[in-house]
Amino acid sequence: MSGSTFVPTRSSAGGPTRSSTWAPSRSARELGLKRAEFDLAVHLGRIRTVPGGGGGGRRVERAEIERLRAQEGFPESLRQRVQVVGTAEGAALMDISAGRFTRLARLGLLVPVRFYLNRYRAVVWLYLAEEMRQFAAGEENAHLLKGRTPETLRSQVAAGVDLRARNWRGRHLGFLLRQAEDPWARAGAVAAFLPPVEVAEVVTDPSERAELHRFRPTPPHQGAPASPTAHLAGELMTAQDPDEIGWLRSDLAHAVREARAHATASRPAPRGTEPEARTPAAHARSAVRTGTRPTCRPEPTPEQQGSGLEGLRPGRGLRSLLRRRSPRPATV
Repeated sequence: MSGSTFVPTRSSAGGPTRSSTWAPSRSARELGLKRAEFDLAVHLGRIRTVPGGGGGGRRVERAEIERLRAQEGFPESLRQRVQVVGTAEGAALMDISAGRFTRLARLGLLVPVRFYLNRYRAVVWLYLAEEMRQFAAGEENAHLLKGRTPETLRSQVAAGVDLRARNWRGRHLGFLLRQAEDPWARAGAVAAFLPPVEVAEVVTDPSERAELHRFRPTPPHQGAPASPTAHLAGELMTAQDPDEIGWLRSDLAHAVREARAHATASRPAPRGTEPEARTPAAHARSAVRTGTRPTCRPEPTPEQQGSGLEGLRPGRGLRSLLRRRSPRPATV
């Protein structure tokens, strides 16, 4: 690319033309990134994309490529912002033991950004190196990194608390909602994290459920369809705790109402099928199915602003998070 500034052309509708944008593979090469690094940068909002039109997926404007290439320290600075580390590397960055790192992650204090399944089909969580450095540098976290772990936290880990999958789902949902281009796509993104029976209870009209299914994103790293890898990825994508299911149901009901107001599904929904928030009776039915006690969720308040966990849905505080248990596939 030349050093001159590129001025993208626009279509008659006001959006970028296809000739003024590049496909992800070309964009990754221009930015000196591996494709996985590029995808993660888009996921995190480090690289802005635009709709490709014609069902061709999202693309990157050449002006965005120029903006990134003009940043100080490029390309190394961009690579550092999307660097991911596993448990051992993350512990070394924070100057703590791998065991302490795992405990902090299980307690929801370190939030994974990606995962993969190793040859033993165990879940391996990956974290942003940038966030690990920020956590270690925070004075408010010093007591968590040195000395004896507070008893309240150790007891929660001993009780089986593991919020890694739940926090990853919250982060991934935020990414899908940012990428959704219309209300039905946003509703489909929310539905992707709920078991089908929960979706059917909220959205009773078959044509609307079909519309949700059409926009339903697939789990990342799913492997071949019906494979053990795909099965485990689907489990990680699905909400487990009653309160997590409850707020997703509420969000789905709201998203479907907005989508209806924007445009009906393939067939107009019949009268009286407005999705409703979960009732106490529905909570009880879910508790019978899952073998857990139903919980009620008060309105959340943002408590993670400025912590580098912007992809997460605001929680109700660490003490509330630590009360939840989420059985998961084997993780490392």
